[in-house]
Amino acid sequence: MHILIIGAAGMVGRKLTAALLAEGQLDGKPLSALTLADIVAPAQPTTELACQCLAADLSQPGTAEKLVAGRPDIIFHLAAIVSGEAEADFDKGYAINLDGTCYLLEAIRQAGRVEPYCPRLVFTSSIAVFGEPLPAAIPDDFALTPLTSYGTQKAIGELLLADYSRRGFIDGIGIRLPTIVVRPGKPNKAASGFFSGIIREPLVGAEAVLPVEDSVRHWFASPRAAVGFLRHAATIDTAKLGQRRSLSMPGLAATVADEIAALERVAGAKATRLIRREPDAAIAAMVAGWPQAFEASRARALGFTADKDFDAIVRAHIEDELGGAIA
Repeated sequence: MHILIIGAAGMVGRKLTAALLAEGQLDGKPLSALTLADIVAPAQPTTELACQCLAADLSQPGTAEKLVAGRPDIIFHLAAIVSGEAEADFDKGYAINLDGTCYLLEAIRQAGRVEPYCPRLVFTSSIAVFGEPLPAAIPDDFALTPLTSYGTQKAIGELLLADYSRRGFIDGIGIRLPTIVVRPGKPNKAASGFFSGIIREPLVGAEAVLPVEDSVRHWFASPRAAVGFLRHAATIDTAKLGQRRSLSMPGLAATVADEIAALERVAGAKATRLIRREPDAAIAAMVAGWPQAFEASRARALGFTADKDFDAIVRAHIEDELGGAIA
């Protein structure tokens, strides 16, 4: 089995790569080749498997054709710029988040004109496809009403995924990821970055800024859960999806106060004392329109599973990123 990961240098892409290489198979089928692509070439993993690491800008014409030339069996499309950056730079957001997806879909379709080709395409969408007014828990049949450019780009991607699947060009499945916490490394430009920052920084003895009220409620999943979603999406029977090819992933509804309480239970009050409250009206206004919880009934029925609680999310970060120890 040949797997292509586009966006492989990102956090989720790196963790997905590591999981696939650790097992050497997916759904009982051994990996024969792995192609890793991103705007900056991903690091070459240590493996005896045929593994190609490429610097590739999917928003540029011709790039997608090169990536699918090897006719991968499964394609994970993770490449995107994050919400805050897509909102700040309109042109860049549409070029990468939408044009890149269009180029990929067309490259696959054209490859199938030469010889039959219909790969499984796993597309990472976002809960940003939903916007106010919102119910307390969003049902699976709720209309897509994005209120940001990023959400709009992802919503269009979902529609394209469904249409190309309906026409038999791809076997697509879209997964709407919750906000992923705790993200390791340095903060990115995502407007939701503080959700990770108030856990990540205190765990290493650094101060973190909290720009919203403790009562803010949101929908979360750990990096471990995100990798599990992706792997499961690559293996399920997509006939069960019908024409509705995108799913809201299960997650954990929690407030900022819940996050802080979990941090204190796991790491003590010395960690929570490092959180500095610094209200930011712009971020607060943006967050106020975000979804707070989902029913995710379809995804759960199809075998997707979420984190147990926020304590487990904090502990997973300590185990995976800090060697099991905290400052």
